Amino acid sequence: MPQIPSARCLPLLFALIAPMASAQPNVGASPPARYVLDHARIYTVDAARPTAEAMAIDAGLIVAVGTSAEMAAQYASWPRVEMGGKTVVPGLIDAHAHLLGLGQSLLQADLVGTASLAEIGDRLRAFAATAPAGAWITGRGWDQNDWGTDGAFPTRQDLDAVLADRPVWIQRVDGHASWANTAALRAAGIDPEAAAAADPDGGQVLRDAQGRPTGVFVDAAEALVARAVPAMTEAQWAEALRRAVAETTRAGLTGVHEAGVPLPALDLYRAAIAAGDLPIRVYAMIEPGEVDAFCAANPSGALADPSGRLVVRSVKVYADGALGSTARPCWPTTPTRPAAAA
Repeated sequence: MPQIPSARCLPLLFALIAPMASAQPNVGASPPARYVLDHARIYTVDAARPTAEAMAIDAGLIVAVGTSAEMAAQYASWPRVEMGGKTVVPGLIDAHAHLLGLGQSLLQADLVGTASLAEIGDRLRAFAATAPAGAWITGRGWDQNDWGTDGAFPTRQDLDAVLADRPVWIQRVDGHASWANTAALRAAGIDPEAAAAADPDGGQVLRDAQGRPTGVFVDAAEALVARAVPAMTEAQWAEALRRAVAETTRAGLTGVHEAGVPLPALDLYRAAIAAGDLPIRVYAMIEPGEVDAFCAANPSGALADPSGRLVVRSVKVYADGALGSTARPCWPTTPTRPAAAA
């Protein structure tokens, strides 16, 4: 009999993947409580039977796997969900994710994959055209190593040439550096024409030959400008989480390890769970500065939502920086983009 050992205790943590097409099967918004996933290529992670054609599911639990004929004989009265040869794999878990960061990025300008300053400008202008007048323009994803400039960092003047009438604040692809235009510096109370203040611990303000801020802030120095960016509303955070979850489930993820979350994010997760809007499992790590507050609210030092969708019992610890956003690269180059040759 093609039963999985302890199958009744095995939650449905499988990702449904359509070869060369969408990652979501056409199972409907609300599949029946009992059904057979049929005519699929199921990877069981069972050495004795590595693949199967069909799988019986009851109230979110995998009951059995086997051939289509076996499942038809044993579960003849159960509805069939035809997969048409799509692939089914055990649910994927991202062991280092930033779910809320992903959601936030989906509300901002997408700069991932930009190959030049010109392309950065095109995407920022397109995004700004959809934003309210005067609103900050935020985004993420640029990487100066992809621009053919020997890894040299851009300047605020580069952004001023694109958008000078409103603050622009965009993070590097790894989040370890951010780039501001002159309007953003002024909004943050930084005089762009004066020598930059001393670097904060764990961060660096890039400077030009006169000691003025170039517009790029590394690691802890990012806070010098980020503190002036208008805070997202609760509704915006809820929308960010909704978009992030949609993106992760589309990619076949059934769980993520959230590497560093502020305490208010836990309330956001629990609200999504209560509303039935968190189909994935989140193993969250607390930010180091909030450990005392978390333990005061959770004397056991851990949190486990009864739904099993949210678990907290670890802390994100930061050490050192990131090679891609270092202001002192190991290759011979200057920290800012050299002027074009005459």
